[in-house]
This record gives sequence, structure tokens and C-alpha cells, in this order.
Amino acid sequence: MFTRLKFEEHVVSKVFIVGAAGKVGRHLVKQLVDKHHPVRALHRRAEQGAELDALGAAPVTGDLTTLDVDTLAGKMAGSDVVIFTAGAGGAGVEVTNAIDGRGLELAVDAARQAGVRRFLLVSAFPEAGRNKAMGEGFENYMAVKKRAEVYLVASGLDWVIVRPGTLTDAAGTGRVAAGPAIAYGDIPRADVAATLVALVEQPEVQHAIIELTDGDQPVDEAIVQLVRA
Repeated sequence: MFTRLKFEEHVVSKVFIVGAAGKVGRHLVKQLVDKHHPVRALHRRAEQGAELDALGAAPVTGDLTTLDVDTLAGKMAGSDVVIFTAGAGGAGVEVTNAIDGRGLELAVDAARQAGVRRFLLVSAFPEAGRNKAMGEGFENYMAVKKRAEVYLVASGLDWVIVRPGTLTDAAGTGRVAAGPAIAYGDIPRADVAATLVALVEQPEVQHAIIELTDGDQPVDEAIVQLVRA
């Protein structure tokens, strides 16, 4: 059985990432490994497994569209935290429904069955796409993300929902704006990952919805401020 240990003044947690091969997921794997958190990284393709292994994670093969609850729960067993960063990435309505919708529900049900209490979800900022002609696919995406949040909140798990603004590939700054309601903006994927790492290390933050953009406050300070609140 995995035992939590203290390392350099933080508690080491065993983390299971759904969507580890994505753009946020890869940043997250590297940052967690750099801080000595053991990571199991769910992926679909063999080449993704090799890349995740090179980043220091333990690759776990699995496809959200074909896995059942029992199988995924077995893969999650022994973890302290599940982080769901998977997304269809604009691949269409059906794929969005399968990954962002049913995939999230599958992961939540599997976490409950595996006895993993803490669940972090990367969702969508409610202002995303406002006043833009984004099309039916984007409207469906936002509706699916909202239903996913509702499903997680009703699960009984110790959940946190992170709603990042528009994601960019700019270099991370380590500084963010974070809170239950903030102005819309952009944020580097690396800083979304850094915020998730900080949340892993601050388990006191739970049952919270956190909107997130770039800002002036160091990530760790922003999360500690949420703990105090």
C-alpha cells in the first residue's frame, strides 16, 4: 500500500492523471515528477506511453471511450488524487460527448469505486466564447462541461473544479489570478499545470470552483489564500 511521505516540506501524493498525453497533461506530469509526486498517466497510444515514461510517469494504457468502471477503478487503485485533464480538443460533438461528458462520468465513478476521495477537474471558463460566433460544436462543449461539473459535485468526492481562461502555449510565469469569480483572460497551459500541482499539495482546498487566468500572484500564494478563505 502506498504511504504518504513528507518531502521538502510538502506531502507526497500518488496522482492518477486522465488526459496525461494532452498539452496541459504533459506539463502536469513533468511538474509533479519534478516535485517527487509519483504519477500514473492514462494514455491511448503506444508512442504516448513512451513519451510519458520519458517524463518520469508510469504510463497506463486505456481509452475512455472503451474502458468500463471496474477496469478503470483497478488502474486508479492506490492513488491519492485523480486529475481529469482530458478533452476532445475540438474533434466534434460526438467525441466531446464521449470524452468530456461520459469520460468524466466514468472517471468519477471509477474513483469512487477505487476509494480515491480527491478529484480535480479541469473544466471551462463560463465566459469562453462569449460574443463570438463559435458554432454548435462549441455550444455543445460548454453544455457538456457544465453537466460534467454537476456530476462531479453530486458525487460525494472531495472535488475541486478549475476553470481556466483561454489556454495558450506561452511560457509559464508562475503567477496567476485565481478565485471563485474573476475577470476573463488568457493563461499559459504551464501555469494551469502549476496550479493543479499546488492544489495537490493543499488538500485543504476542496468543494471549490476556481476560475483561473494569468495574473500577478505567485501560484502557491494564490492557493494558500484560498485555503485561508
